[in-house]
Amino acid sequence: MNENSEIQKVLHKFILNQCSPSETDAVIAYYRENKLTTAFPTVEDIQALVTQTPQMDAATANILFSKILKDGKEMENTASTSPKIPYRKHLAIAASIAILLGVGWMYQTRLKDQNNKAIIASSDQITLQLANGDVQIISGNTSKVTDSEGNVVANHNGNKITYDTQTALEKLVYNTIKIPYGKRFELQLSDGTRVHLNSGTTLRYPVRFIAGENRQVFLDGEAFFDVTKDKKHPFIVNADNLNVRVLGTHFNVSSYPEDPSTDVVLVEGSVGLYQKNEVFDAAKNTVLKPGFKGSFTKIGGVIDTKAVVTSVYTSWMEGRLTFRNMSFKDISKKLERHYNVTITNHNNKLDNEKFYASFDDVPIEKVLSYFNEIHGLNYTFKNDQILIK
Repeated sequence: MNENSEIQKVLHKFILNQCSPSETDAVIAYYRENKLTTAFPTVEDIQALVTQTPQMDAATANILFSKILKDGKEMENTASTSPKIPYRKHLAIAASIAILLGVGWMYQTRLKDQNNKAIIASSDQITLQLANGDVQIISGNTSKVTDSEGNVVANHNGNKITYDTQTALEKLVYNTIKIPYGKRFELQLSDGTRVHLNSGTTLRYPVRFIAGENRQVFLDGEAFFDVTKDKKHPFIVNADNLNVRVLGTHFNVSSYPEDPSTDVVLVEGSVGLYQKNEVFDAAKNTVLKPGFKGSFTKIGGVIDTKAVVTSVYTSWMEGRLTFRNMSFKDISKKLERHYNVTITNHNNKLDNEKFYASFDDVPIEKVLSYFNEIHGLNYTFKNDQILIK
């Protein structure tokens, strides 16, 4: 077996514990033939073969190898009776399998803890969860996105995933993408709808929309939607307890769990706002016009609307930060998401002060310098931790 894209794919499946028995045999055979003729495989060997493998720290590697060496001594008598695979190769095969399974276990344990926000916030990897719970890392410049059966359903190129419009599916199958703090990403769904995802955002969406069904997605965070028009299939964004219904338009939805309201800003077209347990009725429910923002309070379920400058709410797509009459407490939340930092503020008076400011795509030091100049902000910044005194 050559070291090509096929073995790369099998090795990646192996560390995720997704290999069939025959694929597992192929991995073992590969190491017998290519890696185990003279010495033990190292952690670096395996990481070189699987570019998407998370880093294993030295202490963990040493523990694994110590255990393998100890177990290997107990294998010596048995291994010495084997004419085909000498003791040294038995031990090396055990080492390679233990390393792969060890990395895979830590990898899956970290990724499948879906409810631990701290883990998501501290990670710098975009993850894609398939319908069966398997998780793929979205990294590198180009790659194929596969389903749980290994079929290609989308293409990943740089900072964007484009889903195949020809995927043959007869029922709804969902993927869930998670964008960590400090990153942004773009999706093109199977109907051509483009979705810009802000940092700290999770979106659950169908791999392919089904004829006769609404085009519904589920948002936790912030996204800008450029929806492909389809009068027969309304596009619905579910954001917590609010549904946003459109036929084809441009709009921004912000619904972070820690925010008191879900905000919908309409750039073009029209959108209907209604609670998720309701059936949409244009005569009764709130319908936004372009240039308006609808705010749905999470406690009370009240929808208020007002005219706004839409660019204030969409500038994040270009990496810009725009604050208009915003409290420092809310600004801090946006800075944490945008820069993947933690801000601890001991200046209680500062929390409720309102600011007007705009920043291009600049380092956070520039933003902190601005607040220092206009407010004399007393702070320390170390290891992504900002302490305001």
